[in-house]
Amino acid sequence: MIFIETLKQIHQEINDVKISTVEELELFRLTFLSKNGKIAKLLDEFKLMPKEVKREAGKPLNEVKKLAEEVFKANEGVVKNNQNTQKDIDLTRQASTIALGSTHPITLVRQEIESIFERIGFTISKGPEIEDDWHNFSALNFPEEHPARDMQDTFFIEKSPDWALRTHTSSIQVRVLDKQKPPIRTLAPGRVFRNEAISSRAHCIFHQIEGIYIDKNVSFADMKQTLLYFAKEFFGENAKIRLRPSYFPFTEPSAEMDVYWGLNSEADYRITKGTGWLEVMGCGMIDPAVLESSNIDPKEYSGYAFGMGIERIAMNKFQITDLRMFFENDLRFLNQFISEV
Repeated sequence: MIFIETLKQIHQEINDVKISTVEELELFRLTFLSKNGKIAKLLDEFKLMPKEVKREAGKPLNEVKKLAEEVFKANEGVVKNNQNTQKDIDLTRQASTIALGSTHPITLVRQEIESIFERIGFTISKGPEIEDDWHNFSALNFPEEHPARDMQDTFFIEKSPDWALRTHTSSIQVRVLDKQKPPIRTLAPGRVFRNEAISSRAHCIFHQIEGIYIDKNVSFADMKQTLLYFAKEFFGENAKIRLRPSYFPFTEPSAEMDVYWGLNSEADYRITKGTGWLEVMGCGMIDPAVLESSNIDPKEYSGYAFGMGIERIAMNKFQITDLRMFFENDLRFLNQFISEV
């Protein structure tokens, strides 16, 4: 039968085909699987055959059609992979190794501090850099006459005296207190802004990381043990700390925490002003007025807060003498931290 012979011939053609490009794949489709292709013409011819002939020709016709579809599908995947591989290879690219970037020293120190506190249950919270008066000052127990509200310390938004660039990340903590109920244990890292003259030891932009812990029966001793744990993890197992009385509007009692740096070199004398002690952070028990402003009952809950400047710690950790270097994007400076990635 001529029909069967034609099927055998097309079957062999399909088996012999070699496809490696999009053009060859399209030619295969047009030849065998399109509306005007060889298989479509055989199907039209098959419809006009007598029933007894159809019984003999139907099975080999289906086999040829199925084979053509399988070959097309298999080669479609191969051609697509070849295209992707060719696109991924840039033949004009230089063979030399591309230099790796580095993690910024501020980021390195922030990540290390976060990691230490995360190990003891602290979460990380974030908030906006433009804050209203309530979150930046009032909710933190800053009185109306407090000098931090003055233009000399704060960047207020023009024509909007109730909005300013945040002067500390404590504003993030206020937002956490408004949304969560105790127990609360969180860190608030971020960039802050103060209207200060730029020098080797000060800048109008710097980074803070602050933390709070609020629960029932939280004491000053709990805070001291937490900060001692941090000091030993960050500065070394032999680290010693001391707490000096201080004042902050949002904590009472308040303290400054120092870490014993030592007096082993001339640089140590300069950094510690000859005392051997290095001021690291401020801390204290959260003032009941701050808890009340967030609808937390100070008779039932108590807590502590602490905060530190990341630049100060980074300068001491990496022996950097000029704070401005953190903001100048000098590759000669940044490339020193490639090994720290």
